[in-house]
Amino acid sequence: MAAFLFLISGSDFMMKERAARLRGLWKRHFILARCISFLFVFFGVTFLTFAVTSLAPSDGAEMYYLSRGITPSPELLAETRAEMGLDQPLLVQYGHWLWNVLHGNLGTSYNFEESVLSQLTRKLPYTLALAGAAFLLTAAVSLPLGAVAAVKRNKLTDFLIRAVSFVGVSVPNFWLALLLLYFLAVQLRLFPVIGTGDLRSMALPVLTLVIPLSCSYVRQIRTAFLEEMGKEYVTALRARGISEREIFFSHLLPGALTPVLTLAGMSVGSLLGGAAIVETIFGWPGIGSMVVDAIRVRDYPVIQGYVLWMAAIYLLAGLVTDLFCRMLDPRQRRKALWRKLAHRPEDVPAGRRKRFCRFMIPARSPEGRR
Repeated sequence: MAAFLFLISGSDFMMKERAARLRGLWKRHFILARCISFLFVFFGVTFLTFAVTSLAPSDGAEMYYLSRGITPSPELLAETRAEMGLDQPLLVQYGHWLWNVLHGNLGTSYNFEESVLSQLTRKLPYTLALAGAAFLLTAAVSLPLGAVAAVKRNKLTDFLIRAVSFVGVSVPNFWLALLLLYFLAVQLRLFPVIGTGDLRSMALPVLTLVIPLSCSYVRQIRTAFLEEMGKEYVTALRARGISEREIFFSHLLPGALTPVLTLAGMSVGSLLGGAAIVETIFGWPGIGSMVVDAIRVRDYPVIQGYVLWMAAIYLLAGLVTDLFCRMLDPRQRRKALWRKLAHRPEDVPAGRRKRFCRFMIPARSPEGRR
């Protein structure tokens, strides 16, 4: 019995040790692990999209003729389905589609008679311009306001910022777009009603995207700063004589931005995917308005190409966000610096060694300095 218990405990210890090694291997090869998960999610999303579109009442062969105003006969539909490979099993169709995708062929649009890839590349610069301007303006507005609201907690400034952010988050995008369009474009005639792709017509779509995003970010940044300001290490840094400016920029800011970066990565993914409602209302020639038109006429190749683009954007945004979070996390940076100081201290600059030792080694008391 004792030998049996010894064997069980030994196997349990070996399993725990193996699990610890796997966790360490996963952490060391973080990028490789994320790439593997990227492939699993990518294939899962594309297969589900392909399977859902195959369940639609009208298949690709029928929509090919209906988009041209032709009512096909059953014989013509059967012949076209055989040419398109739609008479084969679903897995075989998905395999052919995936093979074409890997070779840069996303299919041909039924409505425009143009390759999906050329459509995406033509619409992409407009979406990139809109998303980049909206994200940069959101960061420039929300970061200072969130930090000020946290520093001025429970004061008039904090109450005003929170009230405005609450109203901005509550307003739907389409209603805000219609209000801006009516007052700034129709009544005041400051901006064009329909987007033409220039900077002047980009102002209203960018403003429509920035207002709710900034209000949401302000609340998140304020909460993150308040959590960091209430931790014990901030009190310890102040007790060691570290200036408030250095505490804010070297410790509070990286720690507070870590949870906000996850939300930012999701926002970047949605912006790069094209804000469909905003682009449609303002007539902005981006990817969002393209996919709305494709859904309206059931242009399946364009829809599948859009889902492929969205999956890639969200997965890449998640990977980049995780990498930035690990870079900004003080614990990760401190572990890396400890390893360098222990094994290769000559690789660490003298100024960084001095600053690290100043933060990590307790300062002498005023009585000791005297």
